[in-house]
Amino acid sequence: MDSFVVSARKYRPESFDTVVGQEHVTRTLINEIKNNQLAQAFLFNGPRGVGKTTCARILAKEINKESIEDKSYDFSYNIFELDAASNNSVEDIRLLNEQVRIPPQVGKYKVYIIDEVHMLSSAAFNAFLKTLEEPPAYAVFILATTERHKILPTILSRCQVFTFNRITVADTIKHLKKIGESEGITMEEEALHIIAQKADGALRDALSIFDQMVSISGEKQVRYADVVKNLNVLDYDYYFKVTDAFQQQDVGAVLLVYDEILSNGFDGQIFLNGLANHFRDLMVGRTPETIKLLDVPPHVHQRYIDTAKAMNQGFLVNAINIANQFDQGYKISRNQRLHVELALIKMCYLPSLISSDEKKKSSLKIELNSSVSPAKVEVETSPKENPPTKTIVHETVETTPKSVVKTTEPEPDVQVKAVKKPKLSNSVAKLGNLDDLLNEDLTVAKVESETELESPQDTDETKEVTQSELEEAVTAFVEQLKADGRSIQQSLFTFINPEIADNTVVIKLIKQHKIQLEDIKVEFLQFLRSQLNHSGIHLKIKEIKKKAEGTRAYTGQEKFEVMAKKNPALLLLKDKLNLTIK
Repeated sequence: MDSFVVSARKYRPESFDTVVGQEHVTRTLINEIKNNQLAQAFLFNGPRGVGKTTCARILAKEINKESIEDKSYDFSYNIFELDAASNNSVEDIRLLNEQVRIPPQVGKYKVYIIDEVHMLSSAAFNAFLKTLEEPPAYAVFILATTERHKILPTILSRCQVFTFNRITVADTIKHLKKIGESEGITMEEEALHIIAQKADGALRDALSIFDQMVSISGEKQVRYADVVKNLNVLDYDYYFKVTDAFQQQDVGAVLLVYDEILSNGFDGQIFLNGLANHFRDLMVGRTPETIKLLDVPPHVHQRYIDTAKAMNQGFLVNAINIANQFDQGYKISRNQRLHVELALIKMCYLPSLISSDEKKKSSLKIELNSSVSPAKVEVETSPKENPPTKTIVHETVETTPKSVVKTTEPEPDVQVKAVKKPKLSNSVAKLGNLDDLLNEDLTVAKVESETELESPQDTDETKEVTQSELEEAVTAFVEQLKADGRSIQQSLFTFINPEIADNTVVIKLIKQHKIQLEDIKVEFLQFLRSQLNHSGIHLKIKEIKKKAEGTRAYTGQEKFEVMAKKNPALLLLKDKLNLTIK
C-alpha cells in the first residue's frame, strides 16, 4: 500500500507557470531572472496559503538554472530555509551570518529563505541588518511573512516587496477541477464553489477541505450535500425563505425557519453572518455594473438577480447594519437564541418603517407644492411720531394678470406690506431641490404674520371712537382669547391700559410684555377694526422702562441710613447717646 500524499503537497507548483492566482508576482520574477536584474533581497507578503514559500523555492531554483547547462539539477544544497517562528534569537541569526560567508560549490547563488520573518526579535533584526544591507554577490535573501507591519522599516527598505493576493473563488475552482480530473474524482460544481468560499482565498485550505470531502464520500466523489453538511454551511434556500418572509412581514414564518436551522445543529452566529452576506449579494445583484461582484454558485446566480430586483435598497442596507450589530453582541448575550430572534423581528418590520418614511416624504412634497397663499403681510410698529404716508398694495397671485390698487392714507403706526409670492401654475408645482427652494430669492422682508388684514366694509372713518367703546372691544377680545384657551395671551391684557386719541390706540408696556404682544398685534388690530366698525383704527405700542429697584443695604452704616430716612428721630438718638455705627 502506497503512502498517501495530501493534495497540497502532491500538487505543489514546481514552476512559475503552475502557480495559481499570482501572475503579477511570477511575471515580474521571470523578467528579473531573464534580464539578469536580480535583487539581493525579496520580501513576500500576503495571507496564509497563497504561495509565498512555494514561489520562494521556485525562485531559488530558477536563478541557478541559468548558470549551468544541466537544467535538471535541483540545487537543493544551495537553498537554506530558516523558520523564524522557532529560530528567532540573535544566536540563530549569527549562525546564518556565518553560513553566508561560504560561497556556493555548485551554481551561482546561495538562497536563504526565512519564513515567518516577522517573528524575529528586535535584536535578531538588528543583527541581520548589516548582512542584508551588504551581502556577498552570491547571496540572495527571500523573506516571507503574513504580518508585514511587524517588520522594521530598515529591513523593508532593503527588500523588493511583493504582495500576494488571496486566491479568487474562480481560480480555486479551476485548480480543484484540474486536480479532480487527474485523480478521477467526480465533482459537483456547487460543492467546489462552497469549498472555495470556505477556504477564504487560501488555496492550501481549499485543497485540505477537498481531500476531506473525498474521504467522506468514500467513492471518490465530492457532493454538494456532503459539503454543506460537514462544513456547517447553510443552504441558500434557507436565506431565500427568510428573505421572502421579511418581504411579507411574517414574523412567525421567520422564527419557524430559524428554529429549523437550530434544530439542524447550526450556530446562530453562523446564520447571522450568512444572512448578512446574503443581503450583500442581493445588493450587488441590483445593478448590471455590480453583478460581477456576485460570487455565488451558477445554479443560484439568476435567482439572486431576480430577487434583488424586487428588493428595496433601503431595506438591504438597514438589514446588513442590524445583522452586523447583533453579530458583535452575540458572544456576550446570555440568551443567544432570543438575541438572534430579536434581530430577525427588527428586520421583519423594516419594510413597513421604510414605507412609512417614504409616505411622509411624499406628503411633505405635496404639502410644499400646494402651499400657495395670495400674499404675506408684514406688520411693523413705527417708533416715529410723524412718519410719512404709506402705500398699501394688494396683490393677487393667479394665472390671470396681476391687479394692483394703490391708495394713500394718513400715516398709521402699523404698516401693512404685501409680500410677493412666486407665481405658480394651476398644476401642482414640482418640489425640486429643497435647498434651492429655501434659498430662492423672493425679495421678502421680515414677515411676522401671514394673516391678511381685512377692513370691515361700509365703515365710517370720520367718527371718533370713545374710550369706553375701546374698553368694551378690548374686553370682548379678552373673552375670545379665554374661549380659545389662550391663557398666556389673556393674562397679558391685565397689564394693558389702552388709550385712544385721534383713532389711534396707544398701549404702553415694558419690553418683556411688548415682545409678547407683538405675536398677536395683527389679530388684535383686526378685531378692534371689526368690533368698532372702523377701518381707520391704528395701533401704537410704546415701550416704557421698568422702575429701577433701590440699592440694597448691606453694611451696618447703609442699613442705619435707610432706617434714618424712614425715622429721622434715630439720628437724634445717635447723637445724644454718642453711638458709633459699625
